[in-house]
Amino acid sequence: MSAAAAVAVIVAGTAASAAPAQHGADRGKLQEWLDHVVDVGAVGALAEVRDERGVWRGTGGVAELGTERAVPARGHFRVGSISKTFVATVVLQLVDEGELGLDDTVESWLPGVVPGGEGMTVRQLLNHTSGVYDYVSTLPMPPGQEFVANRWRTWTPDELVRRAVANPPSVDPPGSRYSYSNTGYLLLGRIIEKATGRSYAEEIEQRVIEPLRLRGTSVPGTSPHVPLPRPRAYLPVEPGGTAHPTDYTEMNPSLFGAAGEMISTTRDLNRFVAALLDGSLVSDHLLAEMKKPGAEGATYGLGLDWYDTTCGVRVYGNDGDALAYQAWSYSTEDGRRQATVGLTSDRPADPADAVHALLDEAFCD
Repeated sequence: MSAAAAVAVIVAGTAASAAPAQHGADRGKLQEWLDHVVDVGAVGALAEVRDERGVWRGTGGVAELGTERAVPARGHFRVGSISKTFVATVVLQLVDEGELGLDDTVESWLPGVVPGGEGMTVRQLLNHTSGVYDYVSTLPMPPGQEFVANRWRTWTPDELVRRAVANPPSVDPPGSRYSYSNTGYLLLGRIIEKATGRSYAEEIEQRVIEPLRLRGTSVPGTSPHVPLPRPRAYLPVEPGGTAHPTDYTEMNPSLFGAAGEMISTTRDLNRFVAALLDGSLVSDHLLAEMKKPGAEGATYGLGLDWYDTTCGVRVYGNDGDALAYQAWSYSTEDGRRQATVGLTSDRPADPADAVHALLDEAFCD
């Protein structure tokens, strides 16, 4: 498992949110595609699709290896880089309020923290064109024992940033090219704290989680636990020289910080993305900025990703990889359809193609 793959490494909903849940054959091939996701690379998977016909929820695989326990349809899971969309939403709300500017320099908010920060902007941190080196590339990764030894370690944003900036920038000059950087979102978390006097976690809770009533969503900080109900998650590690699946449900999520520490549910993520796209969370002109690519050929704006389905429908949202958990959450631009998938794995397979086939079924059916 590569470092990038391991940690790629966060108002009312639409009218569909009030409709009754539908299951199985009521949604054609959705369950078949979810089962295929399990076949190609997951221990367990759960999904929720919302559209004009109501709500479909499905699960596949098992919640725990060695058992036949079903994955809970309303289970909690780590969402990895979908956390970035929550962080970006808070940043843009602060821009709306005049507390900071997209073209403010990193140096103006975090003096002396990033070499060359005077030529690097908040906008570039959001759209991954800043060039600040990705700290993930400096960390031990599975299946090695050094990675396992850090399972319960608390990492501070400052030490992770220092590891990153000890390396040359990945883009020079800033803004000239897209280069994914988790470090950029650690810096945005610190900028939120400087602008508000409160942690980015508190700001996400007060500005997004509480208003949207996202009861299954949390910013865990250093707490290693994933709330019940939840599927257990696994990583291949080498305790005795041979890699085998190891339960990695509990771990210290400070490794991810503002770049990917959040926990949520399929229901909450669908609700969040729908609210973001209907303008409930940021102003129309800043939502338009979120949808602009940061560099030529990129499909990532200000904390928001997008792709075009096989039927030509563009969907917006994000995906995330939090070591043993993976997640995808997307919506049509008009908010009429949302789909979220969460899964756990026990091997370094890449189920992305199978997940996208499921999402295509959800958005193109």
